[in-house]
Amino acid sequence: MKGFKRNNQLLSLCGLNCGLCPMHIDGYCPGCGGGAGNQSCRIARCSLEHDNLTYCYECSSYPCDKYMKFAKYDSFITHQHYHQDLMKAKDGGIDTYNQEQLEKIDILKIFLEKYNDGRKKSFYCLAVNLLELEELKSLIKQIETNSKLSALTKKEQAKYVFDLFQDLAKQHSLILKLNKKSKK
Repeated sequence: MKGFKRNNQLLSLCGLNCGLCPMHIDGYCPGCGGGAGNQSCRIARCSLEHDNLTYCYECSSYPCDKYMKFAKYDSFITHQHYHQDLMKAKDGGIDTYNQEQLEKIDILKIFLEKYNDGRKKSFYCLAVNLLELEELKSLIKQIETNSKLSALTKKEQAKYVFDLFQDLAKQHSLILKLNKKSKK
């Protein structure tokens, strides 16, 4: 978006984890306020109208209707935890939050490189985004210590990991599917 620049491309001004977005991973989007390729965004426009705030929580009107209605549907990335992620970053510090995101990106790369049958990128981006870092580390350990996994085909390995993610998500009442607006 023209005139909208930010330094942090891991966490958007509204709380989306840009570093875990398939569009960012594939190089189609630089992340929130990252320059060319950045999508038009009403939240970014709002930031420009409010002294170019770095994060929405810096605004005296936060959380406003525009911010709260933003999450109704997902885009390429889930909006499910955008508010709680932004609050986690605010409360724990942006640097600490970004460090966690970098670890999650490294874990996501493992899933994409080792357990992707060519059809799981969006799913892995979503799952890594919604689950806690320690759970992801535990899941990686469980997968990598499974001696039978290497005998499976790439497709069977992807299915095995997919099922593990679904089981973990169920424990947290999470649905690992993007909430898209119907095309009616």
